[in-house]
Amino acid sequence: MAQEAEPKGPPFEIGDEHEHGTPGSIGRRLRDIILGGQDGLVNVLGLVLGVAAATQSVRVIFVAGLAATFSESIAMGGVAYTSALADRDYYLSQVAREAREIDEVPEKEREEVREIFRAKGLKGELLERVVQEITSDRDTWIQVMMSDELHLSPVVEKGLVGRALLTGVSTFIGSLIPLIPFVLVPLGVLSVGTATLIALPLCAAVLFGVGAYKAVTLVGDWRISGLEMLVIGMVSAFAGYLIGRLLKVSGA
Repeated sequence: MAQEAEPKGPPFEIGDEHEHGTPGSIGRRLRDIILGGQDGLVNVLGLVLGVAAATQSVRVIFVAGLAATFSESIAMGGVAYTSALADRDYYLSQVAREAREIDEVPEKEREEVREIFRAKGLKGELLERVVQEITSDRDTWIQVMMSDELHLSPVVEKGLVGRALLTGVSTFIGSLIPLIPFVLVPLGVLSVGTATLIALPLCAAVLFGVGAYKAVTLVGDWRISGLEMLVIGMVSAFAGYLIGRLLKVSGA
C-alpha cells in the first residue's frame, strides 16, 4: 500500500497567478532584475571607489571594473539558476517525506491537518468536514501539508534559464553604472577624483529609484524602500572605499 511518492505535476505546481502582477510574472522578473542590478552596481561601485582611492590610473580603474562586471554577471546568473534548482530539489524531497508520512502514520498527519485548520478558526462539524475532504484526496492532502505546515511553494522549472539570463544581464547593466563617469576621464573632461565624486550621487540616485520603483510596483512605502536600498548600497560601497584607502599604492 505504501508507495514512494513522486510529485505528480499539476497539484504541486504553482504558476504565475502566485506572482505579483499580470500574466508574465512581473513581480518575479522585477525581483530578478533588482537582485542582479543592485548586486552588480554595489559591488562595482565599492571596487571602483577602492581602486580610485588607491590609484589615479583610469586604465586600472576600468580594467578592475570591467573584470568585476563580467565575472559578477556570470556568477550571479549561475547562482540564480543553481539556487532555483536547489529550491526545487528541497521542495521535492519534502513532498516525498510528507507522502511517506501520510502512508505510514496517516492518523498523525490527519491530526496535523486538523490543527492547521483549527488555528484558522474552524471548529466542530465544519472542521471535521474540511479535514475529511482534504484527507480524502492524497494529492490535496500533500499540497496542504506543503503549503500550510511547511510553508513551501514549488519551483516551476519552466523559464529557469531565462530567469538566470535576466539576472545576469541585470547584473551586467548595474555593474556598468559606476563606470559611466570614468568614460570622460580619458577625454580630459573629468579627472579621476571628479569622476569618483559623480559616481557616488549617480549610483545613489539609481539605488533610491530602484527601491522606490519596487515599492510602487509591488508593495510598501516608496520612500522607505528607496532609502533602504540607498543606505545598504552606500554602506557597502563605503566599505570598498575604506579598503582602498588602507591599501593605497603610491605612484600607481
